[in-house]
Amino acid sequence: MAFDGTWKVNRNENYDKFMEKMGINMVKRKLAAHDNLKLVITQEGNRFTVKESSNFRTIDIVFELGTAFAYSLADGTELSGTWSLEGNKLVGRFKREDNGKELNTVREITGDELIQTYTYEGVEAKRIFKKE
Repeated sequence: MAFDGTWKVNRNENYDKFMEKMGINMVKRKLAAHDNLKLVITQEGNRFTVKESSNFRTIDIVFELGTAFAYSLADGTELSGTWSLEGNKLVGRFKREDNGKELNTVREITGDELIQTYTYEGVEAKRIFKKE
C-alpha cells in the first residue's frame, strides 16, 4: 500500500491556529511545532500499525479499518473513533472524550509526500511529511 514507509514531518500549515482551537497552551504549541514527528506505517490487509516517534513520545498505534478504538494525543487529549479507506485516502473520524467535539483527519499521498489534514471546529491544518 502507498502509505507503507517511514515519513518525517517536513512542514506545517496553520498548525498553531489548529492547536489553539484544540485548547493547547502556547508553550505546548511552540514545542509541538518543532516535534520532529516521524511516522512508520505498515499495512497488512485492513490492519495498520503506525509508530509515532517525536521529541515527546514514542507510541505504537494499531487499528483495523472501520473498527472503533481509543487514542490519546501527545498533549493527553483522549479520542475515540475509526479510520476508513475512502479511495486513496485514509479518513479518521474521532470524537474528543472530554467535550464530544469532532476531530477529523485525512492522510493522503501526493508524490513523495504524505499530507495529513486535521479539521476541528472549522479550523483546518496540515502537516506535510516526506518519505525517508
